[in-house]
Amino acid sequence: MRCRVTWELARIGGVELLFVTLAGHGHLTPTLPLVEELVRRGHRVGYATGAEHADAVVEAGAEWVELPSLPPFQPKTANPIDEWFPHYFAAMRATHPVLLRRCAQVRPDVLVYDATNWPGRVVARQLGLPAVRTVPHFVSNEHFAMMAPAVAWAIEDDCARFAAEHGVELTVESTLDEPDACNVVLVPREFQPAGDTFDETFHFVGPLLGRRLDEEWAPRHDLPLLYVSLGSLLSDEAFYRACVEQFGDGAWQVALSAGVDVGPVPGTIDVQPWFPQLAVLEHAAAFITHGGMNSTLEALHQGVPLVVVPQTPEQATNADRVVELGLGERVDDVQDLRAAVDRVAASDRIRRNVDRMRAAVLQGRGVERAADLVLSRALRGA
Repeated sequence: MRCRVTWELARIGGVELLFVTLAGHGHLTPTLPLVEELVRRGHRVGYATGAEHADAVVEAGAEWVELPSLPPFQPKTANPIDEWFPHYFAAMRATHPVLLRRCAQVRPDVLVYDATNWPGRVVARQLGLPAVRTVPHFVSNEHFAMMAPAVAWAIEDDCARFAAEHGVELTVESTLDEPDACNVVLVPREFQPAGDTFDETFHFVGPLLGRRLDEEWAPRHDLPLLYVSLGSLLSDEAFYRACVEQFGDGAWQVALSAGVDVGPVPGTIDVQPWFPQLAVLEHAAAFITHGGMNSTLEALHQGVPLVVVPQTPEQATNADRVVELGLGERVDDVQDLRAAVDRVAASDRIRRNVDRMRAAVLQGRGVERAADLVLSRALRGA
């Protein structure tokens, strides 16, 4: 059966694809290796996103389709979560007519949309287009809920008005998480909570890494390497200084990703605004991370134990899963970082668990399988 599917996919050419991800590096960046793979196979890819991501999607080989950019979020109350959902809903609503017009003019064979971009799903159903939903984080069902609908109560009236205006179905719940006929989850099933309870429409392919695996980096010393990064959006000068203080005794060499001045550092600590993360992790004995899903899975792909310092509720969920599966530790007090790193790096139990999870990540077949799934939707829609 696998051979027949592979032959069927190989025989189709010139498929027209449209990707949709408005904003968020953690949502768009993981899809770029998939774009590159589909272009390499000879297919045409458009990518609808905001102007800040235009260069990235063009470099991946896609045609940039401009969406109205997500406006800056400037909360005015002490409870910003109540303001975030209306803010984001307004941005999503503005993308709907742009996507509808584009798909009417250049009808894609498959529309591939990020799970947070519900207009992609709405437009696909309005025009009868085959669709694929990409999910770069945990997915939800009756056994595990990533986010409770109650947190988004503020957009209930907005959803009702949009649904009435356009003659579509849209609820608060469906803006947060609604499965499609094909859900490509960028997480291995073994890492997903209640992973064995999801049906055959959920495809756990793991992280999509592509040519980033070819990046190179070499450590400066023979000491064990600790990599430290809070991701591309977060910055915490006090946190960085705590790392310098705790790991400056020469027992570790440290690659510290920080976009601020952390003051004088010893020769065993290398501070840079950016590192080629996968290449650094290839050499690392431990990774201090904020616990973003991309960083978490990249560490597991490279077989690196984790010390997670979560900054958001989603990252806290990821951190707790790391602890539950014995892949590392969660730290909530930065003064505990050194002890946690020493423990996870020395633990044979954690090493065995990380090795098993790395095997699961590799078994998902990442980019290759995701591309096959997208093209399979084109075959079904023909």
